[in-house]
Order: sequence, then C-alpha cells, then structure tokens
Amino acid sequence: MFFNKRFFNKRQFLKQLCWIGGATSMLPGKGILAEEKQQSVDRDIASAMQHAKLAMQFKGKSRTEFDAWQRTFRSQLNQLLGDSSPPKDWIVNEVGREEFKDHTRLDLLLGADGIPSLPVYLLKPKTRSSQPLPGVLCIHGHGPLGHDAVVGRQDQTDAAQHIEKSNYDYGLQFVRRGYLVAAPCMIPFGRRVESERYGGKDPCAVTFVRMQALGQLPITSNLRDLRWTISLLEQQTNLKPASIGCAGLSYGGRMAMLVSAIDPRIRIAAISGALNLMQERLSQRHSCGSQVIPRLLQYGDYSEIGGLIAPRPAVWETGSQDRLIVPEWDERFRARLRRIYHAAGVPQNLHFDRFEGGHRWSGRVATPLFDQLLKS
Repeated sequence: MFFNKRFFNKRQFLKQLCWIGGATSMLPGKGILAEEKQQSVDRDIASAMQHAKLAMQFKGKSRTEFDAWQRTFRSQLNQLLGDSSPPKDWIVNEVGREEFKDHTRLDLLLGADGIPSLPVYLLKPKTRSSQPLPGVLCIHGHGPLGHDAVVGRQDQTDAAQHIEKSNYDYGLQFVRRGYLVAAPCMIPFGRRVESERYGGKDPCAVTFVRMQALGQLPITSNLRDLRWTISLLEQQTNLKPASIGCAGLSYGGRMAMLVSAIDPRIRIAAISGALNLMQERLSQRHSCGSQVIPRLLQYGDYSEIGGLIAPRPAVWETGSQDRLIVPEWDERFRARLRRIYHAAGVPQNLHFDRFEGGHRWSGRVATPLFDQLLKS
C-alpha cells in the first residue's frame, strides 16, 4: 500500500500505521497518541513530586493521636535511614590546640573500627566557676570552610567575609556565652572532601550516587557522626547533665532538625535557613544529595521530621531576604509544624524567628531561649 505522507498529519499517519498492523487497540487518544507533546524526565519528576503520597502526614488533633503518629513515623524514618547509631568503642586523638583569651579550641579526630575518622572542634570556655556547663552541638552547612566557619577560623582565603555575611561563627558565639561547643566536619565538606577531584561537579550529588551503590546514604553517615559528637560532649566531666542544645545553618539546619528528631539527648534545637520541603526542593532539580532520604515522600517530608522534635522546644529561623525560602512552601511547613505542636499540647514550644536579612544565622530568639532552658 502506498500513500502520500504530505496529506497526513501526525495523528492520521499513526492511525494508518496502526490499521496496517492490525493494532486497532492503539487507536484511542490516550496511550501512544497522547505522547505527541514531548515530555522530559525533568518535567515528569517535577509532576510526580507535586503528587507525592505523604501517607503518614499528621492529620490528628489530640495528644493520643500525636503520640501514636510520632512512634509510627519515627520507626518508619529509621527504616528509611538505616542504622545511625554512633560507635560504642572509640578513641579521641588531639591533633591541635589553640588558646584564646576567653576559650580553648581543641582540634580532635575521633576514631573507631570500620568507620571513617571524624574531625571535631571542641571549644571550652575559660571560666573561674566550677559549675557544670551546658553544651551545644553546632553544625555547619555547605561551603568550602566546613566546620572552620562555625568556630570562627579565618585562615582560608575570604573566610572572614564568608563568616561575616552569614553570621556563621555561632559556635564561637556560644562558647563566649559559657557553653561547651562541639562542631564536627561532615561529608562531603571542608577537610573531608577534595573538591578539585570532582572536575566542577557537585560533590553532594556525586557522593550520594557513589554511596548508594554501597547501600549507604550521606545523610545517615552524617547523622551517625552528629550523634557520635553528642557522645563526645557527654564525655566532658564539666558538662551539665541533660543540657545539650543543637544549632545549625542551611544544611547545618537540616541536620540540626534531623539529629534532634532522632536523638532525644538534644533538649532544644535552633534550625536556621532550612524551612524547605523536600517536595519543593526536588521539584526544582535540587542536587544536594546530602539532604536526600530515598522514599521519604511516600510517607512524609521534612515537616514531619521536624515534628518529631516535639514536644521539645525548637526555633525555626528564616531571613526576609533568603532566596532559598519559597513563601508558599514555607507556609505549608509552618502549618504542619503548628498542627503537630498543638496536638502535642505545647504550642508555646514552637518558635519562628522571622528576621530582616538573608541566608544567615540570627540567634535573636534562639540564644536567650537556650540560656533559659539549658543554663537554669
């Protein structure tokens, strides 16, 4: 059979082919013919993100419903993450020490069998008092400085400007207020990554893919290291019992949220520049593999993880000019957290610090709240 394709549009041409092959079942508008509009994998994933299941999103109102939901969702989250327990047996090597007028900074390397060594700064205030001190786990975000920025180190090029722009030395600020401060270096950042080996590619995305091949996740490894750092704080003889807080900016905020949700040794959390939902970020081809928990969106989102901190106090900081915070999704996050804290019966323990500024640490609400809860 011959025909002149000039007189056939695409739909007619496909119908003719189906008729010739006897495939009349392929004729309806849906199916092969519906693919006339080209779709990309980017659009397909973005569309799927908009319809994520979130089957365990909290919808209750009572304390009983809250308790039941929290037990179930925490169990599911731990399954998704895998084991994040810190090692039971480990050693501390001191690789450096700096004395300052008001504090001592120890450069430590934690070691354990079968686990990569963990660099941690331990800051100790110089005080004449023999009273035990509260502690703070301070977590860094993205950037070349790693945990150097959190403790105020300015050795590297442009470090001073980087710290000033983001008010990044909150670990230094806490030790000067009389806290024991532990600031670990996470992967793939700071001294734990050789950026030049990535040829301009994002180490977060590359590390995520490579660790997945081993059945591991960067976020779980970092969670383990943060819990390991809490254990380091607990080893300090002058630590006040049950008085550890957690603070972080950007990715540090994300990890402050996660470790506080998973580890009850954290009494209060300050989460800065991280009021984003995974559903929103990955709709925009976000590449930070260090924040990805596979299959999370089948059950919930970062808002549900944040809800696991309840009934403990949490401060969520957002700058008015932070371009990483999307207002529509920001409000969804806040509404979900409010519902959880109200059901838990402690709406007063949920704090939002909306300050004038960009993607930076504030401390305006968090610092006095830490003092009130951890020092009293």
